[in-house]
Amino acid sequence: MKTRKMEAGEIARYVNPMMMFEENWFLVSASDEGVTNTLTAAWGGFGNVCNKKVATVYIRPQRYTKKFIDRSGRFTLTFFNFLDSKIRNALGYLGTHSGADEPDKIQNAGLTLTAVDGQPTFTEGKYVLVCRPFFRQQLEEKNFLDGKVAEESFPDKDFSVMYIAEIESAYEILE
Repeated sequence: MKTRKMEAGEIARYVNPMMMFEENWFLVSASDEGVTNTLTAAWGGFGNVCNKKVATVYIRPQRYTKKFIDRSGRFTLTFFNFLDSKIRNALGYLGTHSGADEPDKIQNAGLTLTAVDGQPTFTEGKYVLVCRPFFRQQLEEKNFLDGKVAEESFPDKDFSVMYIAEIESAYEILE
């Protein structure tokens, strides 16, 4: 797999977080002890926090990938060409199957696992960010200023954990 290393902030030229996060989805992936897991996500953002270029993601506590992130201290965000029906189907599959129940879910989704900077990504991706979380906080119902948002987004009260992560490196996947 060929890649082109980018400056962390350059990702904003190619990935519109309002569209890519909400409409097109992305994969959050982490490895621990030689095992990789991934989840399809739609909530997140880019920014500058504590003088670091960051990505923020929100992961429900029951998601299997969360354990990998917490143990490894790293994760990747991989963005794809969502116009490709194979990619849409793969991300849909990965979002509805747990690696805890289906250890081969990445292979079953039809994606090819690879690595950049020793972190997991996919050859079918277009852009990948290697991230190191430095802040984590459980969302709580009492902190929502608008209770409707909490009710609509978390009807089962399974409030996400917010991770703010420094973007350590960014790549465009060329082939």
